[in-house]
Amino acid sequence: MSNFLYYLAAFAVVLGVLVVVHEFGHYLAARWVGVKVLRFSVGFGRPLWARRFGKDDTEWAIGAFPLGGYVKMLDEREGEVPASDLARSFNRQPVQRRMAIVAAGPLANFLLAIVVYWGLFWHGTEEFKPILGVPVVASPAAAAGLENGELVLKVAGEAVQTWQEMRWVVLQRAAERDEVDLEVVNPRHEIAIRRLDVSSVRLAGWEGDALDRLGLALFRPRLPPILGKVNANSAAAAADLQPGDEILAIDDQPIGSWADVVHSVRQSPGKALVLDVLRGGERIRTTVTPMAVDERGREIGRIGAAVSDGGLSRAELMVTVSYGPFSALGKAVAETWDKSTFTLLMIGKMITGEVSWRNISGPVTIADYAGQSARLGIDYYLKFLALVSISLGVLNLLPIPILDGGHLLYYLAEIIKRGPVSEKAMEIGQQIGLALLLMLMAFAFYNDINRLFSG
Repeated sequence: MSNFLYYLAAFAVVLGVLVVVHEFGHYLAARWVGVKVLRFSVGFGRPLWARRFGKDDTEWAIGAFPLGGYVKMLDEREGEVPASDLARSFNRQPVQRRMAIVAAGPLANFLLAIVVYWGLFWHGTEEFKPILGVPVVASPAAAAGLENGELVLKVAGEAVQTWQEMRWVVLQRAAERDEVDLEVVNPRHEIAIRRLDVSSVRLAGWEGDALDRLGLALFRPRLPPILGKVNANSAAAAADLQPGDEILAIDDQPIGSWADVVHSVRQSPGKALVLDVLRGGERIRTTVTPMAVDERGREIGRIGAAVSDGGLSRAELMVTVSYGPFSALGKAVAETWDKSTFTLLMIGKMITGEVSWRNISGPVTIADYAGQSARLGIDYYLKFLALVSISLGVLNLLPIPILDGGHLLYYLAEIIKRGPVSEKAMEIGQQIGLALLLMLMAFAFYNDINRLFSG
């Protein structure tokens, strides 16, 4: 239950920030061009909280249904407007001003992503180096001849520094071609070019982790089964396990590495395990009962102990990436642009059938990712926030009536025909837009439910 609440809170923060930023973009643009704002609402439906502020007595509210928000402006089409306020009515504004107000919401989402990326790139983030683990048997990575411990230097000629950067470039190139060249250096300091077949990802779509399907795994050093830290009030502490203890066997099964310990503990929530431990040259036996915890809907065991670093150098596995303020800003803009264009590309491929509609995610999947990224640390959580902000900005600019992009399409038609679109045409467009939006929501919820049952 606590895990569910944690994920829900992580999702609520992301959703709240994105909605407020998006609607605040509309609000600021409206105020800037002189349009009167009647209400700023986070959420729809009956207000749970409402207060009025400012010289225009704008109502600020939180609605009962939290998935979204809106800014209500003075408009003659929605009610009678006093003669003194006619000039401040939205419908009386020149088409360029109306377009600016509508476009300001998605632009605010893009700006948020740029600011977040700028801060992260400037401050610096510690990430895994793109070191490959043992490739999955019979996978494209194995067929390419990739080896355990190889460091990826370049993907399709583009230099990469981190695992996430490598992953992103592989996905981008996989959208364009069937093969991608990886320039790698192995532990023997030999440089080689590995040609990776990525056609399987293009055919199956990007659902889940595409690198897994390619057989690309992050390098995991073989750590000895020696305890480093033992948490107070944990199952390990109750079993009198101590830092420096080496686990030799669990239930009389020999243990060769820390990975074996993790596997046994995870598979045994609430089940007593008999441990043979080497401490100070003496072999002792103790019993530990892993606590049952929920991990993404599945019950696993934990004992509250961490592995000793085994003398490994953190610098061998991690790299800190940081830039100066101006370079960081340029990279932030480039990152936002790349992810925006890639999102559009994927939408186009879904429409043409090149990419599966199973890639559409709904609120359940997004909440899951929000919780996972929050557990990984603030850097990952902020990157997730930026990514969802970009997706929201792109989605809202699609030329679908009801969305901001649909309104921009109406205004563009108004400029071309030198007159407003007829009420009948707008009504038909709204109905089509609503149908498309409901269809997308149905796909998203179906995919969410399917992922829950399939794991």
